[in-house]
Parts: sequence; C-alpha cells; structure tokens
Amino acid sequence: MSLAVPASAAAPIGWRFRRPSVIPGFGITFGFTLAYLGLVVLIPLSGLAIHSAGLGWTEFWTIASDPRTLNALKLSFGTAFVAALVNVVFGVIVAWVLVRYRFPGRRVIDAIVDLPFALPTAVAGIALTAIYAPTGWVGALFAPLGIKIAYTPIGIVLALVFVGLPFVVRTVQPMMEEIDREVEEAAATLGAGRTATIRRVILPALTPAILTGFALALARGVGEYGSVIFIAGNLPYVSEIAPLLIVIRLEEFNVPAATAIAAIMLAIAFAMLFVINAIQIWSRKRYGH
Repeated sequence: MSLAVPASAAAPIGWRFRRPSVIPGFGITFGFTLAYLGLVVLIPLSGLAIHSAGLGWTEFWTIASDPRTLNALKLSFGTAFVAALVNVVFGVIVAWVLVRYRFPGRRVIDAIVDLPFALPTAVAGIALTAIYAPTGWVGALFAPLGIKIAYTPIGIVLALVFVGLPFVVRTVQPMMEEIDREVEEAAATLGAGRTATIRRVILPALTPAILTGFALALARGVGEYGSVIFIAGNLPYVSEIAPLLIVIRLEEFNVPAATAIAAIMLAIAFAMLFVINAIQIWSRKRYGH
C-alpha cells in the first residue's frame, strides 16, 4: 500500500490556500507603480510647484489677482462645471437607451459615443465652429434672434460637452447593466411609481458611477484646449480660457506668469477632485457600493 502524502497536505499551512499569480508579486508591481507615477505625474507636478514657489508671495499674488487671470480661471472652471452637469443628465439618458432598448442602429450609436475619444480635438473645434458660427447651419438659425453661440462662453460649453460626454456614458453604462430589472418590477409591485423607482432604486445604485463620470468630464473640460480655441473666439475678459492664457504668457516669454497660472489651476482642480472623491466615498458607504 502506498503511503504517499498529497502535496496539499504536505505543504505548510501558509502555502496551502495560496494561488499562483499571473503577474509578479506585490513588491515588484507596487515598486513599478510608484516609479511610473513618479516619472509621469509626480515629478512634473513637483517641478511646477517648486518653480512657482520660487516666484515669491508678492509676485505670485500679483499674477494671481490680475483681472485677466481671474476671468480666464473663472471661465475655464465655470464652463467645465456647466458642461459636466449637462453631460451627467444627457449621458445617463444615452446610457439608459443603449442598455435597456434594442433598436436598429444601436451599435452605430454606441460607436458614435466613443468618437470624441478618437477624433483630434482641433478637428472637433473646427467642425463645431463651422456649424455654430453666425454663418453656420445652426448658428444662422439663432443669429436673427440675436443669439450668438460661437465666439462666446456658450460655444465653449458646447465644445466641452462634446469632448466630455463619453466619460459619463462609459462610466454609467456598466453599472446600469448590473441593475436587475426584477428589482424595478418588485418596486412597482409594492406600489412605487416611475418617479419613486428612479429616485429610490435606480439613482442610488448609479450615484457612485455618476459622480465618477462627472469628475472625469470636469477634469477633461478644465484642461481642454484644442476644441475650445477655435470656437471660443479667444477675446480677453470674454472668451479667453486659462490654458490659452498660459500659452500666451509663454509666447511672451513670461514663464513666471505661465507657471503661476498653471499652479493655480492645479490647486483648484485638485481641491475640486478631492471634494468629488469624498462625496463618492460617502455615497458608496451610504448605498452599499
């Protein structure tokens, strides 16, 4: 009789339930992650912070409090915020249609959602300007009413909605696919109407994904340049965004001013994303996601 001991029984207790990993262990992957993030993200941002700190508080405050700088920052963050809110509303609707309905051309529409990812932003800006300019197809319809779209903040919002929509749709769509229709049917059986079902069943499950999509669309809108400069008109105090003002300062060889504006944008964007992430954590704890 063979008294061979199974390998699982002979193995130490710490090894008995350990499964082999496809990729290397934690130490190697964690070290690579820190090195990669340091080279790509942390070192450039640290250089920006150090360079702006060398300006001195007086010079930095003079640049930051300049009316042209304040107006450019207000326009960039304000239009990005409005565009992200618009994308949340219509992005959730687009995701709902793509997930819950089957209709001819559905795959085509699903592919069109990703078009802003592949299309160069400059091409998008030129196309939007041609359409919404006073002589364009859409702009000519609003011109007799005294409504100007291109070369105004309205045009900037439209450009940011265009580039930010996929972030909301692709973030909400997977979460929406996981919602079982039986839960909605159970809510209807218990007497809940459509509004109550959306408010108490669907939205709580989608809230973390909606906030994530909002944060991504907002971050993309704040730093967007290519699709905006064509339709904005780039008029100081009217339609001049902060990224464009940074480029203008660099072209004037005013590196300290460009660095200061970039540092302010970095600080504001970080604060906004920190708040949004805090809200995401709160929503996950509240709704159990």
